[in-house]
Amino acid sequence: MTLTRNQLSIMYALAALLVLAAVAAPRSAHAFDYSGVGGKLGYSSSEDLDGTATLGVHAEMDQMGTRLHLMPNMMYWRVNGVRDLSPNFDVYYHFNPEGRMTPYLGGGLGLNFYRNDRLDRDNSALGLNLMGGFRFPGSTTHYFVEGRYTASDIPQASVLAGVTFEGR
Repeated sequence: MTLTRNQLSIMYALAALLVLAAVAAPRSAHAFDYSGVGGKLGYSSSEDLDGTATLGVHAEMDQMGTRLHLMPNMMYWRVNGVRDLSPNFDVYYHFNPEGRMTPYLGGGLGLNFYRNDRLDRDNSALGLNLMGGFRFPGSTTHYFVEGRYTASDIPQASVLAGVTFEGR
């Protein structure tokens, strides 16, 4: 499936609106509430491409008393004339209570919007995200290191480190 630049711009705008709507949506007592926002930086290796830096931003939502977190996010990398911008919706579960160092596992779906400058082609594909890592608590933040694999048209493995600033 090949999209025009105009169609891609519309898709990017819609993805950004979905992330903002998820963060700003009204909350009920038993719903997932906004709990923070942050970023991550790491190294990604994609099939048939060199390794490169990856940048990501995320919002985090949780339900008080649970260990399940919803994380809409956006990731970006560029290497060898190919780039990927991917809005994702991931879910993860941490094994120890809040306030303690804990391992976590998760997964989610994303849309990968690829651009190959060498071939002058745009492409988009659905991706399956699998992740695992460790969270480290701070007083108003938590830090994490994460391994991530995305199964898509261009499979990619990443190692990332990041921070989430608590918003409550």
